Amino acid sequence: MTPVDNVIPDKIFFKIGEVCELVGVQAHVLRYWETEFPTFSPQKNKSGQRSYRRKDVEIALKIKQLLYKEMFTIAGARQKLQTDSRTPPKAAKETAAASEGVKDPVSDIPTLFDSLPDVNVVESAAASTGLSDEQRKALRKLAVHLVELRQMLARQL
Repeated sequence: MTPVDNVIPDKIFFKIGEVCELVGVQAHVLRYWETEFPTFSPQKNKSGQRSYRRKDVEIALKIKQLLYKEMFTIAGARQKLQTDSRTPPKAAKETAAASEGVKDPVSDIPTLFDSLPDVNVVESAAASTGLSDEQRKALRKLAVHLVELRQMLARQL
């Protein structure tokens, strides 16, 4: 959410109208999101008005992005927010691992699979085990998918 951090004024609390303006939705939408997203819960002041913190504004912006731009359903966006709040960002993981002197296991993923046999070797091994044609096809398909996943992981790292 760093691109939108410049847009959010440096304040402690925001009124609902200010948040509506920052996020670009109406007040009833924010109130509805409060009922649907447990992580989005503004405080109420003594007079009962909602007081949104900076974190609440950032969450509202993330909800809007998930729902309107990435076309998530409410349930999908809720689940994504919950998993994001449980999983620390990659940079934080790397910093924690470096400070503890522990190597990040994700960085080893491409090399972990380098010693595995090629798909053709797996096919010939499957032929000698007495598997049916259907089972061999399923194994071949699985092996191809695993190779694709390995390549995707190597590209992301």
